[in-house]
Amino acid sequence: MSVGAATTTRISRRFAELQARGEMGIIPYITAGDPSLDASLKFVEALAEAGADVIELGVPFSDPLADGPTIQRASERALKAGTTLAGVLDLVRTIRKSDSAATEVPIVLFSYYNPIFQMGLERFAVAASEAGADGVLATDLTPEESVEYRKILHAHNLDTIFLGAPTSTDERLAQISAASSGFLYLISRTGVTGAKDSLPDDLPALLRRARVATRLPIAVGFGISQPGHVSVLGGLADAAVIGSSLVSEIEKATSIEAGAAALGARIRLLKQAGKAGLSKREAAP
Repeated sequence: MSVGAATTTRISRRFAELQARGEMGIIPYITAGDPSLDASLKFVEALAEAGADVIELGVPFSDPLADGPTIQRASERALKAGTTLAGVLDLVRTIRKSDSAATEVPIVLFSYYNPIFQMGLERFAVAASEAGADGVLATDLTPEESVEYRKILHAHNLDTIFLGAPTSTDERLAQISAASSGFLYLISRTGVTGAKDSLPDDLPALLRRARVATRLPIAVGFGISQPGHVSVLGGLADAAVIGSSLVSEIEKATSIEAGAAALGARIRLLKQAGKAGLSKREAAP
């Protein structure tokens, strides 16, 4: 963990629990405010009750360059519904007060840096921490540009999560790891987000390189959507991030209740894959 990072957060405690059980973590992503913040509350509750280990809440942004068409459309719907960063923080506050499993699930705010910068780093960190968020991933912020950001967020007990990619050199992975706390997020493939049928052939080699660079838990995202993906990843990574396939379930749902049910069913399937077969990890001694 980088200097100044919190020694214990909900995120680090959850990964320690998973390691003790020899279990693969499942991290769902949804875009907050799609189709409304009230709907997002129901979705988070369904995800948590189905066994999600950490939940990523996407902050909608008008120019989401790293996102594929599914998440771009979700951002558009959320923005049309009036969702702002302040509104997402209010959602986190409501989640923490809800009468459900969601009250204790670790929450990562997944955002581009511009909304955070516009709010002001200190104001954002105070608001995020007081609302009950646990970590932040600013997708377009590099470790070199993040010194002040990390200092302020760590002072408010928020983990700072950064992205590693197949194109990252060993030296770069070490830099990303040094800036990260909570977990290291590895992108499984170059390009934008989106569900895929198979995992990249070079993913095991990327994970081996990342293991050398960090002692943090490693989560893999981009293109993860099926129980088979989770099963294959189980012996390699500590968690799988599932985004576009869940956002697609929300997009096609005929009601909020139907969307929540579909999300819960998919997470239960993925959690089962995370507990069985190839994905069964060695429990900590």
